[in-house]
Amino acid sequence: MFEKFDFSQKQIERYHKSAKKDLKIAGSYSDPEVSFRFCYDALLKLAIAICAKKGLRAKAKRGHHRELIQKLSSFLKDSEINVVANEMRGKRNRELYDGGILISEKESGSYLKWVREIFKKAEKMFNN
Repeated sequence: MFEKFDFSQKQIERYHKSAKKDLKIAGSYSDPEVSFRFCYDALLKLAIAICAKKGLRAKAKRGHHRELIQKLSSFLKDSEINVVANEMRGKRNRELYDGGILISEKESGSYLKWVREIFKKAEKMFNN
């Protein structure tokens, strides 16, 4: 699912910047479903950026979101990431493939707060 790859610092910074941009968008939308979607995308992009920092490139294959989540959980040494992010992935899949679900404002806010905490934790990796 992953292959070794030598990313330039500029590429890693671009991935990281894109993840932070999506998190900012998630926080700026009042529509809970839009916020949730950008929150999930930000989390995946953060995983991609951290994998790039570690010299790994994800191959776009079935299950690669699950694998990215596992890597993020492993690199940040936080098993809760695997649980909560996979819950988000499941909701995103039901929204996309099963005709939609409703994400409440409270639920979306809770995910946003949690993802912001994950970003804070991950910043240490980018500041070193």
